Amino acid sequence: MGRDLPWRIRPPARGAEKPDPYKVWLSEIMLQQTTVAAVGPYYGKFLKAWPSVENLGKASEEDVLHAWAGLGYYARGRNLLKCARIIAKIFGGEFPRTEKELKTLPGIGDYTAAAIAAIAFGEKATVVDGNVERVTSRLYAIATPLPKSKARIKKEVARWVPASRPGDFAQAMMDLGATICLARNPRCLSCPLKEVCMARAKGTAESYP
Repeated sequence: MGRDLPWRIRPPARGAEKPDPYKVWLSEIMLQQTTVAAVGPYYGKFLKAWPSVENLGKASEEDVLHAWAGLGYYARGRNLLKCARIIAKIFGGEFPRTEKELKTLPGIGDYTAAAIAAIAFGEKATVVDGNVERVTSRLYAIATPLPKSKARIKKEVARWVPASRPGDFAQAMMDLGATICLARNPRCLSCPLKEVCMARAKGTAESYP
């Protein structure tokens, strides 16, 4: 069972309703260097104040940064507004659908572009956050420490990404790391990948990454 997060589509709507690119983007920007628990209230506050990217694009920087206060890393808030204005004015309120296009926008790097492309648009993108790095490091018992192992990890994850529902796959991998494949005291017996995990077979899961 995946995490019940405010920016995700919940059953029974899931399947009939498609993810909103604006909500996906907003949540991913907020989650950069910030915990899920901390982001929840801010996410709801932003959606209430600015329910669409066009609404946000019309906001003043002062109002946005005031609403952002407490999340830290204020460059994210400034880039959020810059990005919203570009999407509203240049892209007609429609988010670019590919990783390549998304990365041209302020505040959107490799991970965020891949997450938006996969979750919002179903693009076969390789989404790798800290949780996915941990899961993959253990699956393959990758001894090379981070950040040197990043390229290897992304290569391994890319092999698993399905053409169908890549966004669900990405979120499942992140949830696996956040709830089962924990940094300390991983719940290996509950892991759906325990039979193929090399670190578990060695009894050294906590040694990775």
